[in-house]
Amino acid sequence: MRIISWNVNGVRAVVKKDFFENIKNLEPDILCLQETKAQEHEVENELSVMGNYVSYFNSAERKGYSGTALLSKQKPLSINNDMGVPEHDTEGRIQCAEYDNFYLVNVYVPNSGQQLDRLDYRKTWDADFLAYLKDLETKKPVIVCGDFNVAHRPIDLKNDKSNYNKTAGYTQIEIDGMDNFLNSGFVDSFRQLHPDEEAYTYWSYRFKARERNVGWRIDYFLVSPNLMEKVKSVEIFPNVLGSDHCPIALDIEL
Repeated sequence: MRIISWNVNGVRAVVKKDFFENIKNLEPDILCLQETKAQEHEVENELSVMGNYVSYFNSAERKGYSGTALLSKQKPLSINNDMGVPEHDTEGRIQCAEYDNFYLVNVYVPNSGQQLDRLDYRKTWDADFLAYLKDLETKKPVIVCGDFNVAHRPIDLKNDKSNYNKTAGYTQIEIDGMDNFLNSGFVDSFRQLHPDEEAYTYWSYRFKARERNVGWRIDYFLVSPNLMEKVKSVEIFPNVLGSDHCPIALDIEL
């Protein structure tokens, strides 16, 4: 089974940029999208040509903001949106699809803001999201994928020293949040398989960052430890364009 995760930075924009050709080449069994930036009927309309998938959407109350979509060739046993915490559940950030042997959670973690004005909120969000995942894990193993909006270690971004505690995505509070996910047992599958590889999944549109490969690895597949031995590969596709993020893939034998 191949799962693709991709922050598309606006579904209405990405479909104009070879999106369907890229997805065809990537061949996902399940496709998880983040930052769709559209209401559910708009996302459904844009992706309607993908008729061999069943599609599910979670949009923010605020128009043109956040949002997630999950498309699956196999119909899930169930699908649920949000984590059940009212203060977190208006921005369309979480989808959970239940399959026979696992839960798949598609997530778009809140950005802490250019001025770090949402950093306190982000700390709470991370803690509540971890509690939600651990509750799921009492029933079945969990794969959680998406944009976690944090570079975990210096290897995960080009300019670690100049960004540390100054830039959203590389503050100690956010790093601690990822530490908590991993210390609770979840495995950063890419880093487990590629311990020394410098690879990025996001590049700013400014300063020719992608051309210069001045990037960040902020998109992840975290997996329950008892699933890690079934993971065959985790790949990053920096040459697939269309967004300021690139897609990532997890191949797993279930």
